[in-house]
Amino acid sequence: MADARPTLAQLVLTYARIGLLGFGGVNVWARRVLVEEKRWLTDQQYAEVLGLGQALPGPNAMNVAIQLGDRWHGPRGALLTPLALFAGPLCVLVGLAAAHDRWGEIPLVRSVLAGTAAAAAGMVIGTALKIARNLQPSLPVLAVGLAALAGALLRLPLPVIVLGLAPAGIAAAWWTRQRAAR
Repeated sequence: MADARPTLAQLVLTYARIGLLGFGGVNVWARRVLVEEKRWLTDQQYAEVLGLGQALPGPNAMNVAIQLGDRWHGPRGALLTPLALFAGPLCVLVGLAAAHDRWGEIPLVRSVLAGTAAAAAGMVIGTALKIARNLQPSLPVLAVGLAALAGALLRLPLPVIVLGLAPAGIAAAWWTRQRAAR
């Protein structure tokens, strides 16, 4: 279990960096920085906060930032961490929106945007596979994850997937922990 506790300044600066690097996949960069680079969290801990972040309303990355900010620095951390995450990208986004209004219909620009979207999707899939490989989920936990993927591919609403699979996910995790304790 990672037991490092960053200072508030370290956390805010790290999330500002994550926000600026994370175009198309903030969670990809957040995991890389928080787990692999800074070692403030283990893969398991990151997967847990990300899972809760995905189940809550709002952007996943913001929900994770708020959870970690609160965990390490209380209400100040919960407020400053998501602000740091979104301040830089917001400035860049305003500039890009203005540029898109002016040049967005140019075929080259449209191709760049389509290619960027494909790269972002690949980053998300790659991060999911890396987390799964590092966590080595039990067969029941993996089955719940695959059922969630199937639900997403079938375009089921997210609340239906989360609420429908939460009991199975809890049971699978409990069963896995009970079995490991023996």
